[in-house]
Amino acid sequence: MAGNPRNGRPYRRLVDWLRAQHLPCWLCGHEIGYGLDARHPLSFTLDHLVPLSRGGDLLDRANARPAHRRCNSRRGARVTEITKPQPRASRRW
Repeated sequence: MAGNPRNGRPYRRLVDWLRAQHLPCWLCGHEIGYGLDARHPLSFTLDHLVPLSRGGDLLDRANARPAHRRCNSRRGARVTEITKPQPRASRRW
């Protein structure tokens, strides 16, 4: 039985390659805290342009994007980028 491919050497190399570029979050455009603890909402995660659940390739560099942990989680398995929430208009009473 094979192990988790996200724990394998090829995946770790992809994460290290992307992390070394120090790019901003591809979803919100803000800087990523590359030195932050991995559990921090603004820390680096590897996101996939085409989600794995939609047929995206786990190890394809062209499918790898840097993202904040919270942006990556908020996007989920959607294929398109998330958009910034629009301010809600106040109700007129």
